[in-house]
Amino acid sequence: MFLHLAQALRRYNPAMFRLTRDVRFAVNLPPNDLPQKTPTNTYAGYPSLNGLGHFFFLQITFAGQLDPATKFLQNIKMMDALAREKCIPLAERALREKQNNPTQLLHAMFNAMKNPAPGAALDSMKMYLSPFLSVAAVSSELPMTRLSQKFEFSASHRLFNPKFSDEENLKTFGKCSNPHGHGHNYELQVTLRGRPNEKGLLMDIPTFENIVRDAVITRFDHKNLNVEVPEFKNSLPTVENIAATIYGMLKPKLQTDSTSLASVTVWETPKTWCEYSE
Repeated sequence: MFLHLAQALRRYNPAMFRLTRDVRFAVNLPPNDLPQKTPTNTYAGYPSLNGLGHFFFLQITFAGQLDPATKFLQNIKMMDALAREKCIPLAERALREKQNNPTQLLHAMFNAMKNPAPGAALDSMKMYLSPFLSVAAVSSELPMTRLSQKFEFSASHRLFNPKFSDEENLKTFGKCSNPHGHGHNYELQVTLRGRPNEKGLLMDIPTFENIVRDAVITRFDHKNLNVEVPEFKNSLPTVENIAATIYGMLKPKLQTDSTSLASVTVWETPKTWCEYSE
């Protein structure tokens, strides 16, 4: 019986690799006299931004199994070259024709990148409209789209369990159990999922930002979370619990006929963050 169960689990839950490639490029207006065919700065992307143009940052993820010979999921040089071949012309055309629908452009890019090579499939694509705002398409969710926006707040907290002794708190939480607390500059990313509106967005951005600001930012910013935020009166404000709490606060406020809250991610430091979803 247990053997059959193990075989079933292997059949229905195979190991899966996901490989992501960042592709960065600019569309210059007017176009460059000498188009860049080779990179001059692979980190900043190419073609390079030359004046008041438009900068794009794509994250392209493939999922599947490794090639037995190369142990590649996909050759990243192929991923990069294909993205530039397929996606840059689409972005250029959208800007020249003054299209203003980011989801339409994203879906066109997604379709252009489908199944470029055997062994792996396009899993997702994210397009950053700014360093903080992005739209994403996930293969399992199409035609739905994801919209993510980042926020920030500063707050202090103390990690301690009143049922523990001082020694137990120190052993468990270390310096974070300091009786006077300590602070963080938190980053918060809120991600929506649903069907885009006529502008290619899931929600009017100022409306989205006002909801998050009123529900979370003004209540958390420059506050002692343990003392001044009722949600943490009987709950430890760990980064995990902060993410889950914010999700619960935002979920009913961001629910519409076509949109729902997909996830909340909180960065406590650049090296430590937690994503919560249901």
